[in-house]
Amino acid sequence: MLPQLHASTRDDVLEELATFLAHHHRDVSAEDVVRALANRERLGSTAVGDGLAIPHAKLFSARKLLACFGRSRKGVDFGASDGKPTRFFFVLIAPENAPGEHLTALARISRLFNDSGFRGRLDHADTAQEIHDVIAAADVG
Repeated sequence: MLPQLHASTRDDVLEELATFLAHHHRDVSAEDVVRALANRERLGSTAVGDGLAIPHAKLFSARKLLACFGRSRKGVDFGASDGKPTRFFFVLIAPENAPGEHLTALARISRLFNDSGFRGRLDHADTAQEIHDVIAAADVG
């Protein structure tokens, strides 16, 4: 959990999140994650609106589904269809041999973020632990 991203552009957000993810999951490299996420973004923005983007990709080196969350208090232009800045970033990296696993995670994240109260609680969480607690409390299903 990154409670405050420093990046102010789409590419810098991807790099900051990829570096964080690779630091905590040694089976993937930051360079591979950035490349995979950037390639996916070229197909179309993963910003789904309401301040949320779910950058995702598959990597051969990933042994299991990997995730990280970052928040930008100011927001970043991530190409959302609603034209609003993106503040919440949920990165998913899936193994290439697990075709449906990331789809289930994408659906679950989308469901959580459809709740404006949930987004508000994330906005008010100050630390990585508080963000984790908000997500864990909401994701009980």
